[in-house]
Amino acid sequence: MAKKTEVRREQIVTLASETGLTSVEALAAQFGVTPSTIRRDLAQLSAEGRLARTYGGAIAPQAHVESSLREREREGYAAKSAIATWAAEQIEPGETILLDAGSTTSLVARRLPEIADLTVATASIPVITALQGREDLELISLGGRLRALSQAFVGPLTEMALERLTFDRVFLGTDGVATDGSICEAELDQTRLKELLAGRAREVYVLAHSAKLGQAPFNSWARLAGPWTLVTDSGADPAFLADFTAGGRRAVTADLPA
Repeated sequence: MAKKTEVRREQIVTLASETGLTSVEALAAQFGVTPSTIRRDLAQLSAEGRLARTYGGAIAPQAHVESSLREREREGYAAKSAIATWAAEQIEPGETILLDAGSTTSLVARRLPEIADLTVATASIPVITALQGREDLELISLGGRLRALSQAFVGPLTEMALERLTFDRVFLGTDGVATDGSICEAELDQTRLKELLAGRAREVYVLAHSAKLGQAPFNSWARLAGPWTLVTDSGADPAFLADFTAGGRRAVTADLPA
């Protein structure tokens, strides 16, 4: 490998580690090379396990083992609670909503007030458990292959059910959010499902507490079709939010309790 290429790739790794995410275009301009050269750099660094690819750029990977839903329920509870409360307040009478799998979306289910003519669809067992006794709403379960760690259904059968449904609002969970608008999950079935869900909704919200921003714990990424809103907590890094919203993306912060 030419020395110049080696040095550039080392600098790319450093930049990704320090800033969280760098775009192909920004890197090409910074190093005075073509975007195709940068893409080759990113592909090689990804193959070496030194970077995780996202849409349009790269993010520094972190060694991470997927934790169970029960373990995740104990992480960042105050932030997740604030986000879930904000999310529940957005729902209006007569709507059909989708609650995705995840610890934060499970909290949304537990915070749902009585709302007239509400329909809730979900592939999450904890959401089903939280709402199955409610007589004031209609509950739709999306079946499929059960992922034990997330306690939710994924796969072709889940996707087929979506062909007959649309939603006023979809509330998605995630394991990581990049400033380019891509979101991270543990496996491709999850990212595909999230993309399909987003395409069936009028309003899309991604619920992610501040510790997940700029993180890439896994290598499976989703790009959501159309505009969507990041809902995080007031502990979010202002620099991340500035980068995230710079391209016209939307973000709201729920206030943490005093």
